[in-house]
Amino acid sequence: MMSSRQRDTEFLKQCIRYDDTEERHRLEERITQIQGDERIVRRAVWLMALLAALAMAGLGYSAVFITDYPLNVSQLTTRFIIKALCALGAGSLGCLFVFLGLGVFFRRKLEQRREDCRRLALKVLELRLGQPNKISVPEIVKEQEILLAEIGIPIPPTNHSTIENSCDDLHNSRKVHE
Repeated sequence: MMSSRQRDTEFLKQCIRYDDTEERHRLEERITQIQGDERIVRRAVWLMALLAALAMAGLGYSAVFITDYPLNVSQLTTRFIIKALCALGAGSLGCLFVFLGLGVFFRRKLEQRREDCRRLALKVLELRLGQPNKISVPEIVKEQEILLAEIGIPIPPTNHSTIENSCDDLHNSRKVHE
């Protein structure tokens, strides 16, 4: 079962497949590589968690059943096993934290590539369909005010030019980032 993040990534990859440029091929390869790396790190995290849990279970088992008799061969073996379990647990926990950090790093990298995908998909849509129609926000606000006034809900005064300027600024900032 895919997570929403994975579904979004697959959708974006599908969108950019309409573009047959080198940029699209490189971006798709990078996304696939990062996804593979992230999958490997996730498996390593699970393996380290399993090893740490097994080491803790072994230590717990030995703590319950160890005896304080004079040292003989079996007790020396038991003490060696306890030390090995401690080393395994400590190493597994250390690796677990490192792999968790790597997972965060790969997730951020993938998020950057997804943003690149969004930009490329928008570029492809604009090339094929043209610029989107600009929606006049003040007209929509006036229509909503009229509808609300008809049903008797009071409307606080608004400055429509401020709303329109904010929308224009947002639209212009998108163009700058492209």
